Amino acid sequence: MNEQQKLGALEAMLFANAEPVEAARLAEAMRIDPAQAEELLRTLQAEYDTRESGLMLLQFDGGRWQMATRPYYGEMVKRVLDTRHNAPLSPAALEVLAVIAYNQPVSRSFIEQVRGVDSSSTVSKLLERGLIEEAGRLDLPGKPVAFRVTDTFLRVFGLGSLADLPPLHEEGEPNPGPADDGEEALPRQMAMEETL
Repeated sequence: MNEQQKLGALEAMLFANAEPVEAARLAEAMRIDPAQAEELLRTLQAEYDTRESGLMLLQFDGGRWQMATRPYYGEMVKRVLDTRHNAPLSPAALEVLAVIAYNQPVSRSFIEQVRGVDSSSTVSKLLERGLIEEAGRLDLPGKPVAFRVTDTFLRVFGLGSLADLPPLHEEGEPNPGPADDGEEALPRQMAMEETL
């Protein structure tokens, strides 16, 4: 296979997969070196970006790649698709997603403590939609279930990883919240839950 055929093979495999695929797995299917597959993926990604294609390649942690629709064309794609079954996320769902994404892994009681309202139904709906998932149990009294965002969340919001999330506060702006003292999210959560 020449380089153009290899790029075509990568395109076909990524298009056929609904989930992110490891570069090593793509390389194995093509019977090429994983480093060469990574290089070809970057070439394909650059081609899409250069010609402002309606498609883009997202790179996730762990060397996983996925083909996605470029957000710029999202409204037009929505007009073509039957979106009646995919209602937009409510403000409550967006709040819960933000709490989880910026503080994960978190328990339901932590989410409710931050939001100040019961979030059980919202968490259940986000689980059904595959935007969050259970991440084991926290080492706290009662061993509460922890939640984290999924690759689906990253894909829906056009993120490669959580590092691509916008900062919570502008640089130089003091953070009035509990993170001001430099503690990690999990110890903050543990302290909040122990007071409940």
